[in-house]
Amino acid sequence: MDFADPLVPGALVRHPDLPEWGVGQVQSVAGERVTVNFVERGKVVINSNVVSLEMVGDDPGP
Repeated sequence: MDFADPLVPGALVRHPDLPEWGVGQVQSVAGERVTVNFVERGKVVINSNVVSLEMVGDDPGP
């Protein structure tokens, strides 16, 4: 993982193909495996080589 990689524990993200999951908070990153806890979906493990999670600013909005 690159030191500039924004996918770090605590980062807020959205799944680009599943906006109904809402905002998620990165729980852990192990190589390409990113565990995210989404508001409307719960905990999901995502392969970052397959899905490019979208970063959310400080204000996640509705």
